[in-house]
Amino acid sequence: MTADVRLIRDVVARIDDRDPLVVVIGDPILDRWTIGEAERVSREAPAPVVRVTETIAVPGGAANTAVNARALGARVVFVGIIGDDEAGSVLRARLDVAGVDTTHLLSVPGATTTTKTRVVGGDRVVVRVDELAAAPTTAHREQLATATARALDGADAAIVCDYGLGVSPETVLPVLDRDRPTVVVVDAHDLRGWHDLHPDLVTPNAAETAALLGSDLGQGADRAGSVTAARADVLRVTGARAAAVTLDRDGSVLLVAGDATGHRTRATPASEQQASGAGDTFCAAASVALAAGCDARAAVAFAQAAADVVVREAGTSTCDTAALLTSVEAPAETVVDHDELAAAVGLAHEQGKRVVFTNGCFDVVHRGHTTYLRQAKELGDLLVVALNDDDSVRRLKGPERPINTAEDRAGVLAALACVDLVTVFATDTPIPLLDRVRPDVYVKGGDYSPEMLRETEVVRAYGGEVVMVDYVPEHSTSAVVRRIRETARGETD
Repeated sequence: MTADVRLIRDVVARIDDRDPLVVVIGDPILDRWTIGEAERVSREAPAPVVRVTETIAVPGGAANTAVNARALGARVVFVGIIGDDEAGSVLRARLDVAGVDTTHLLSVPGATTTTKTRVVGGDRVVVRVDELAAAPTTAHREQLATATARALDGADAAIVCDYGLGVSPETVLPVLDRDRPTVVVVDAHDLRGWHDLHPDLVTPNAAETAALLGSDLGQGADRAGSVTAARADVLRVTGARAAAVTLDRDGSVLLVAGDATGHRTRATPASEQQASGAGDTFCAAASVALAAGCDARAAVAFAQAAADVVVREAGTSTCDTAALLTSVEAPAETVVDHDELAAAVGLAHEQGKRVVFTNGCFDVVHRGHTTYLRQAKELGDLLVVALNDDDSVRRLKGPERPINTAEDRAGVLAALACVDLVTVFATDTPIPLLDRVRPDVYVKGGDYSPEMLRETEVVRAYGGEVVMVDYVPEHSTSAVVRRIRETARGETD
């Protein structure tokens, strides 16, 4: 067992043992995701026409922090303000279903519940439409302060989520000063207003940290060095005892008074085309770990692992303890060599299971990949994904690929719930591996036909089946990489 796996298991066990009570005080948001395929451009305007296939409504903002804290094992009470509109009713219902106590969630007659609607066409967000709540009145602020005081009774931790939509230092800070629990964490767009609270931990992202410092953090891995060098300033401006600065795909940096080096965490590579709310998950996980008595380093490592889970999912997602443990344990248990694969497939056949096999580079995993893999899994009982090694990717795709190493690509695939086994092969085709393990079904995307594949003859020769699953348009890795590079060029122009 690796140290990281042991740490995550220890934190989960500590949470289960302590059963901490966490109060989330913040700005609730209803996140709506309208998902479809962008098949053409409208004649009325230069905008894509999205054929809607699915609409999802989930807790966002502070409400997302609350459901993540509950999913990770804490008892959670939520304090905030919503309207008595349809969005407010949906949001309260979603929180109730998640097991969050909404007794102190205030519903204001005639008010609007903040809603953020993202329209997704293909593998990108086409537009986001925000409906923002009006600023609360003095009377509503007083009600919020009273609700906060009542909710804090017996709490182990308080999380303040300030998105500038109603929850303010003027309302909440005096209450927390008077009834302060053991742990106070603040996640705010502007942390300066919370300085006098002297939080135990703040969790600004890169943009928020740059705004606090009044300077750019640089690009890529350089940002971590810039954050570490600015440790004293970050802690001084925020008044915090510790700060965990999140740097999306570059992980996070923990800054603690008296430690000039900082402590890094590393993020697992993932496509973030439709991910949202990973910062909420990070804040929730760190807070729950601190509430259970963990130190700051363990809490931040736990938080990074939880954030890694949700960025692999589309939309606003929640990480629970089962998904977290599966994620950190999966690479060691799911990524196998060819001997282990042959043994596992042999055992599956003895048990009468149907083995499905597919292969590819899977360089930057996106929604096209996950849709394709879910379809493949539905064809049998055990899904095996064979991954081209780095040298074979370079031969197939060119010298600038792969973007991610085989180890990272295998780890991401292994964390997907639909994937049972991952193996890496060095040849240009998986024919030698297919001939050895002889899966029942060989799957490729529908942009091929069986006659185009050299593998077809091998599979059919031993009695296997070749299946083409639906092709998902607009989701190629090459397209994702091209857009990333175009964006990078645009930022430097």
